[in-house]
Amino acid sequence: MTSTHKGTAVVTGASTGIGAVYADRLAKRGYDLILVARNTERLNALADRLVKETGVKVKTIGADLNDRKSLAALEKILKESKDISMLVNNAGVGSVASILEADVDEMEAMIALNITALTRLTYAIAPVFTAKGSGTIINIASVVGIAIELLNGVYSASKAYVLSFGHSLQKDLADKGVRIQTVLPGGTATEFWDVAGYAKVKEAPTTMSAEDLVDAALAGLDNGELVTIPPLQDHDDWLQWETARRALAPKFANSKPGRRYGIAS
Repeated sequence: MTSTHKGTAVVTGASTGIGAVYADRLAKRGYDLILVARNTERLNALADRLVKETGVKVKTIGADLNDRKSLAALEKILKESKDISMLVNNAGVGSVASILEADVDEMEAMIALNITALTRLTYAIAPVFTAKGSGTIINIASVVGIAIELLNGVYSASKAYVLSFGHSLQKDLADKGVRIQTVLPGGTATEFWDVAGYAKVKEAPTTMSAEDLVDAALAGLDNGELVTIPPLQDHDDWLQWETARRALAPKFANSKPGRRYGIAS
């Protein structure tokens, strides 16, 4: 049983983990779905289940968003489909390897997926939502976008980008009726860790289930949060950190270096 139809939600990386839970929860909220992932077998199985359980319409797209033709095809759908009301940019990949261990080609591919694909899909849908005066973009970042030393530096930097990009989107689109939510998961029990080569994280006592993560993220969306950090127990901690960051910005407006550098005017 679903609630009133709310348009169509596009979810990338939807075949498993966080993306699959988003698909489940959004279908139960009354959204039709366009589900995107490389693993078409899992994707179609998920779609069949959701159609049977909820009665919503589900379209699946087997696509590698690191492939420019596949990415362009999805951008075209976002630009032309009038019923899309939500985009969940969830597709991503991670690593735990240091700069001395990681393959640079793999790091470049990570940037292409975590940053370039997310950016291009957002640029495709933002004008559509602006023209309608409504729409929601949910970008999945990570707590390592702030706690940058925890994992691989390129991965952390890519998630810091997503957080910064979200702030900019909120500034540019808030008065256009477009909602932007940036979600920062902590350790979450998904296959992400298997791919990253650190499967033991899934068994850690501090690791959250994908179901709890998504349910918290959607509750944060319902509550109007711009940045949602499900594992953070006191949201005031984030608000204080963010207030301090914003308060620092005016202090950069100086034509002379700080006195500590000993440079005479």
